[in-house]
Amino acid sequence: MKTQSKIIVIFASLILILSFFFPIWYIDLEAPQYPEGIGLEIWLNKITGQNPHDLANINGLNHYIGMKEIVPDAIPELKIMPFIIIFLILFGLISGISGKRSLVYIWIVLFFVIAAVGLYDFYMWEYDYGHNLNPHAAIKIPGMAYQPPLIGSKMLLNFNAISMPHIGLWLMVLAVVLAVVALIIDKKSRKENE
Repeated sequence: MKTQSKIIVIFASLILILSFFFPIWYIDLEAPQYPEGIGLEIWLNKITGQNPHDLANINGLNHYIGMKEIVPDAIPELKIMPFIIIFLILFGLISGISGKRSLVYIWIVLFFVIAAVGLYDFYMWEYDYGHNLNPHAAIKIPGMAYQPPLIGSKMLLNFNAISMPHIGLWLMVLAVVLAVVALIIDKKSRKENE
């Protein structure tokens, strides 16, 4: 690879460091009794409320309808994800420094595989969270499930649940786009030099 493409891949790898400082996903819950909104932010290594007491309030609401409590320390993915991103940063740096196009292609494919597995895992977590309800819950509505949407919005009783990617995930997308751009630039410069 040409120097310009190498620099772009190295820069793309370093962008991933920023994903540690921003949430990667959010779930907003809009309802008349919460005019200011209530919601969750999902980070690489934690889940927090969008406001200081949101996580506790959501757990309190969920208790009444039989949903499990969200306990971030009990979610293994939050312990694994930081290591996966560190691996991607290092692999990207090695790919950029070495200038091997094949490594950059592998890096991009790894992103897509990890993203697909991550989305599937998140969907399954949401499914379990919204379907496996405590049969002794205070409020029971036959046939009702409370699974939030994977992406988009969905009405859950009187709550509009909105689930979307956040800044951290968009930074990861930017890293992949930059890697693709680096490959395109390199390919064009090779053709011009032939």
